[in-house]
Amino acid sequence: MWLLEHLRDFWEEVRENRIKAFVYVSLRILVVLVLVAEIFNRNYNNVFLCVLTLILFMIPNFLNKRMNIVLPGTLEIIILLFIFGAEILGEINEYYLIFDRWDDMLHTINGFLCAAIGFSMIDILNRNEKVTFSLSPIFVALVAFCFSMTVGVVWEFFEFGMDMFFQTDMQKDSIQTVISSVIFNPEGKNVAVVMPIDSMVVNGVSWHYGGYIDIGLYDTMNDLFVNFIGAVTFSILGYFYIKNRSKGKFAKRFMPRRKTAAEILEEREHYENKHHHDL
Repeated sequence: MWLLEHLRDFWEEVRENRIKAFVYVSLRILVVLVLVAEIFNRNYNNVFLCVLTLILFMIPNFLNKRMNIVLPGTLEIIILLFIFGAEILGEINEYYLIFDRWDDMLHTINGFLCAAIGFSMIDILNRNEKVTFSLSPIFVALVAFCFSMTVGVVWEFFEFGMDMFFQTDMQKDSIQTVISSVIFNPEGKNVAVVMPIDSMVVNGVSWHYGGYIDIGLYDTMNDLFVNFIGAVTFSILGYFYIKNRSKGKFAKRFMPRRKTAAEILEEREHYENKHHHDL
């Protein structure tokens, strides 16, 4: 019964938005193919990632059906592509290692999307008749920016925790050829001494990579910086969207909204009519 209802909803979406339906089907087929291949290869960690990806793909439908939140088609497509790019391409196909800027791209998109979500949450409250206060566009944009950056920081906490407790390498290391530290100051003063790293010996073995390993600091700062760029970009777009609400079309494509009472009632009547027809 649930499957038939899901299929009916899907075909209705196909009629409304063919591009979104194409992305919806294509990505799921690709994930299932990867899932089957990883099962044959007995790589159960990647099998878990595939299952997790399929579950994450259900989030937009869950928000729509259970929480009465409508995601614009553009936002939903980007979210699906983002999940696919992070889990399937990034982790399983190792795009994080193959392409230097793959992680930067995803973190920039994440900052942009989180700012859009934060913006829409505040804007929904701002336009709610039950709420007795009204926020200025600049304040809404500031809150959206802070929300996006907070999500970015929490994610970096998660990466650090995984590396610390499970010995993963989510915070990718990098090779640094110069170190600047007050530890090397011969007089013990709070003045950094810049020291080039020409050679190193690790556990009695010579290190031939021309520097030392930075354990994730540069990666974390870089991730937060590109998240900052994405957050600032949408916060500016969102500011002008509220400032000129009747003219703002681009930002609206990325902002979730709550269904109106009329939309909820119409959907309920539509479902009841279908259920009565099936009986």
